[in-house]
Parts: sequence; structure tokens; C-alpha cells
Amino acid sequence: MPTAVVVFKYNFIKVILVACSGGIMGNIIFTNLSAAILRWMDNYREKRNIHKKVFTKTTRRMIRIKQRFGLAGIAAITPLISQPIGAFFAEKFFKDKKKVILYLSVSVVVWAIGLYFILYLFHDQLKAWGII
Repeated sequence: MPTAVVVFKYNFIKVILVACSGGIMGNIIFTNLSAAILRWMDNYREKRNIHKKVFTKTTRRMIRIKQRFGLAGIAAITPLISQPIGAFFAEKFFKDKKKVILYLSVSVVVWAIGLYFILYLFHDQLKAWGII
């Protein structure tokens, strides 16, 4: 995002198009890839006759996260933790790919617009600090 702002010299449309298209494409790719990985893991466990414990510490933690934050919460923090990890968690908890991709994409657009305006408003301070 900061690179797009500098390269396109704060042209809002270009910056948002570049940032959002990359984020949305990443969401589509990583959600489908996560679904394939999860399917493979299930098939592998089935072939090897590996039975998961029903309530482990990890299982309880995952259920607590799902109940507390839901898909909207996972989507909101995905840009902070990374797109592949957020897409994997969202796909694991919620199997509806269209809904997962929609929520993650809306999150990308909101974060891109927010970061754009933060960089736009604090451009002089960031330039003085040598960040931009």
C-alpha cells in the first residue's frame, strides 16, 4: 500500500485499484488453496485411519475464536496477520467460499481506503521520519 501511494503520487483511484485488486486476488487464490489443503488433510487422515481427539486444547481455542469473533472478526484482522493465514482460518471455520471471499474482500477494501487516508494525512510527518 505505501509503495502504491508513492508510485502513483497519491492518485486515489490508481492506488485503490492496485491495492484492492491484489488483495482480492490473493483472497480468491488463498481461500481456494486452503480448501484444497483442508480436503487433502481430511483424505489423508481417512486413508491412514487417523482419528482426531474430539476436544483438545487447540480444538477448544479454535471454537472459542469462532464463537467470539465470527467471520467478520477474522476478516477484520486478516490484513494484520496476513492473507494466507486469515484465508486458511476463515475457510476452516466457515465452508461457504463465496461468503468467505466476500468478507475478506470487503476487509481488504476498507483497510486499503483507511491506510490511504492515513498516509495522505500524515505524509509530511512520515517523510520527515524517512518512512516515505
